[in-house]
Amino acid sequence: MNTPKTDSTRSAPTPAHKPAARIIRILIVDDHAIIRQGLKQLLADAFPDAGFGEADNGTQALEQIWKQPWDVVLLDITMPGKSGLDVLKQMVEAQPNVAVLVLSMHPEDQYAVRVLKAGAAGYLTKNTASEEVVGAVKKVLSGGKYVSAALAENLATGLNTRTEHETLSDREYQVLRLIASGKSVKEIGYDLSLSVKTISTYRTRIMEKMSFKSNADIIRYAVHHKLVD
Repeated sequence: MNTPKTDSTRSAPTPAHKPAARIIRILIVDDHAIIRQGLKQLLADAFPDAGFGEADNGTQALEQIWKQPWDVVLLDITMPGKSGLDVLKQMVEAQPNVAVLVLSMHPEDQYAVRVLKAGAAGYLTKNTASEEVVGAVKKVLSGGKYVSAALAENLATGLNTRTEHETLSDREYQVLRLIASGKSVKEIGYDLSLSVKTISTYRTRIMEKMSFKSNADIIRYAVHHKLVD
């Protein structure tokens, strides 16, 4: 009786290889190296396979955005040079799918709603960042928005009513805050890399929109609404 021959050359089936997990790319933008390093260490512990990039000003940040895709950006909203709000808008325009978490020393009621309207995925104050940043990054990576419980409650219940300064453009709002902090038109122009004439034009628009007569009116309003630190 003949037994069937086996094909000795037939190889055993090879197990299917799982595709490599995609590396999460996180860009940290802050003008203080110690803050960048602290955030990087914090996030590296939580996301050991993540790839990181750094920038210390808005111009460098945009160069990084134009160069390659990123999943999450932690963006300081107040850095020397280019306006943080302008940087945010250009980031979102260049990479619509990027999740930008704004990191700021300013309280939520000064900037949070404005940056969310400008396209940010969330807002963190620096005094809570170390406690909340990992959770915030996880939230925006899953497609959600991140705001504090207090701000979420205000937004949900409509307590965040529209105020006069919300009629200002982002640049006008920025100039208002700088005037209220005691800076001259020349100093503001230097900080924002704009001409004195341009800053004066913004000041005039602020005065007209809000019916102010002097810088003293601006300062009183800003202090009353807690727009300055």
